[in-house]
Amino acid sequence: MLHHLPLKHPQPDAKRFINILLGREKGPRVPLVEYIVDDVVMRPIVTDLLGRQWAPEAAERESQKAYLDNFIAFWQQLGYDFVRFERALAFPVKQMIEPDPVPGSDKQRAWADEHEGTIRNWDDFERYPWPTIEQMDFFPFEYLNAHLPEGMGLMSSHGGGVFEHLSWIMSFEGLCRALYEDRPLVEAVANRLGELMTDFYQHLLDLDRLIAVFPGDDMGFRTGPLISPKDLRALILPWHQRFAAMTHAKGLPYFLHSCGDVLKIMDDLINDVGIDGKHSYEDVIIPAPEFQARYGDRLAVLGGLDVNILAASTPAQVRERARFLLETCGSRGRYALGSGNSIPSYVPPENYLAMLDEAFEII
Repeated sequence: MLHHLPLKHPQPDAKRFINILLGREKGPRVPLVEYIVDDVVMRPIVTDLLGRQWAPEAAERESQKAYLDNFIAFWQQLGYDFVRFERALAFPVKQMIEPDPVPGSDKQRAWADEHEGTIRNWDDFERYPWPTIEQMDFFPFEYLNAHLPEGMGLMSSHGGGVFEHLSWIMSFEGLCRALYEDRPLVEAVANRLGELMTDFYQHLLDLDRLIAVFPGDDMGFRTGPLISPKDLRALILPWHQRFAAMTHAKGLPYFLHSCGDVLKIMDDLINDVGIDGKHSYEDVIIPAPEFQARYGDRLAVLGGLDVNILAASTPAQVRERARFLLETCGSRGRYALGSGNSIPSYVPPENYLAMLDEAFEII
């Protein structure tokens, strides 16, 4: 049973949200944060809880507008101070596609081919259909920017970071081989990606309702970084440093979502890149309260409710874990409650809502 949601009279305050995460003030309650909510979870909430007609995202403008109107209402009425939205330039990759097995989903799931990439050598690099910034459709970003309710902000980014796209384009195995056999090729692909994303962020940072840049770039797995910290420092982190500097030049914070165990590069991310907040936690790697005890005086902690709990527990158990995070991380400040990763299609909507609703129980 929900006690507070949907909010009848939302009062979003994006400025206060940012001030709390930057340690400038403490609010009346712990704010909410999220990285991505799958449409499979969003749809029943939009229709059953908010009483709106679902409009799937499509190519034509009117369908896009209807989808984005629901998108705004979803974030606003569930108690967020912002909407988070991302889209990517078109980088063709080899994929394996299967139907989403979640009941009620009509989507497909795509996995990058980890064995053979689209770029394997210099000939592939020259033939690769690199996108241009002129091909990027910024309409959804601009529409959200123009239609946000008073008090709400926009957190946004390019969909996928330099490391992710590098490992998808070359394949993970191909990337690992090339780091030893043809390092200049890896550097060329990474640099082309970084340059294109720089162009993307130059456009994004012109939006006047933008309150933070919040990209994702999964650089780790359960026991460590996916490639050596030395290679991440040489090839990937300088691009995040550039994006963070561009963001800071606009007076905005730069948050980072990065899955896996990236503790070996945390000091680099904080001191050199200059991230202002970290998202993505898994309890078997490092629970959010432990991470906050170690780094919380240097950056904000975003989310932290393990997706395993969200996906496989009862609403009561989700509330219990949310309450624990609110009482530990929330009491220390510079914290926002949300998932440890995202809200994928296999998270029951009632569990997701239980997490959010609990945030309004503790004030």
